[in-house]
Amino acid sequence: MPQITVTEHVLMQQKESPMASGRFTRLLNELILAAKIISREVNKAGLVDVLGFTGEVNVQGEQVQKLDEYANKILIHRMERSGVLCALASEENADLVRIPCGFPSGNYFLIFDPLDGSSNIDANVNVGTIFSIYKLEEGVNTDNVGELLRKGAEQVCAGYFLYGTSTMLVYTTGKGVHGFTLDPSVGEFLLSHPDIKTPEIGRVYSVNEAYWNYWDEPTREAVAYFKGTDNERGKSYSQRYIGSLVADFHRNLLYGGVFMYPYDSRDPSKPHGKLRLLCEANPLAFVIKHAGGLATDGVNDILDIQPTELHQRVPLVIGSKRDVEKVAEIYKKHRG
Repeated sequence: MPQITVTEHVLMQQKESPMASGRFTRLLNELILAAKIISREVNKAGLVDVLGFTGEVNVQGEQVQKLDEYANKILIHRMERSGVLCALASEENADLVRIPCGFPSGNYFLIFDPLDGSSNIDANVNVGTIFSIYKLEEGVNTDNVGELLRKGAEQVCAGYFLYGTSTMLVYTTGKGVHGFTLDPSVGEFLLSHPDIKTPEIGRVYSVNEAYWNYWDEPTREAVAYFKGTDNERGKSYSQRYIGSLVADFHRNLLYGGVFMYPYDSRDPSKPHGKLRLLCEANPLAFVIKHAGGLATDGVNDILDIQPTELHQRVPLVIGSKRDVEKVAEIYKKHRG
């Protein structure tokens, strides 16, 4: 059976759209090259001095790990030289990253989380790079951050690279969700999971129950629904929580399930949840939508939220459609 590379797959999809150009293919190829470099470093992280904290704190107030810093630098270096971006944004940087003077630019806007789940690196848990791509109309003022902030529904591509027992790319341009696995012997991502569809009802719920005492009543009721037997399945869901968003999401995407990171009262400085709308929630919401699932902030569709800040946070309920709808039903009941 002939193997299809990710570049071949993109070009085949490009033929179906008369508005497509080679600029998007170049953008994705630069992302793929950066991910291959990051994957190489992740795979040898225990052998070289890339583990541990740098001593710095990022814009989110979190300790920056060396591999985080490395991944962020690689992505910025590759992407600002791609010639197709007007700007880019990273979870690790407080402000937009501008395209340096003298470099060619374009009208794509890239937002990414360079190494999601990095707090688990020392435990050898799967980590990943999450990305979101927008295509902006000509004449947008890139000096005005507000003009770059768009609803997730306007993404033209989103996905993630997963660095685990194998390195995978999962992405969508709105025409199905497709997964590719890196074959290290040839250095190519090969199509391994064509047209991924997530089950309508899952069998797994993923949430950190250690925060039960900090949740509001509807959140507790929603989790109790999955723990109990009085649900659509007629039996308890299995609890699986890795603590790496991209890893938990990927498992549930394939097998069915719901991931929840609700608002909790532990940190009054984060009244709107912990996860970032633009670089985490939006891209994964775009992926799950085109795989037949759903993502909400508990009630509202994530993709319909108009961002007002670059590092805006939201609660996130994402996964199998009927499971996410059940959570929304419980929240709406409590809100009257």
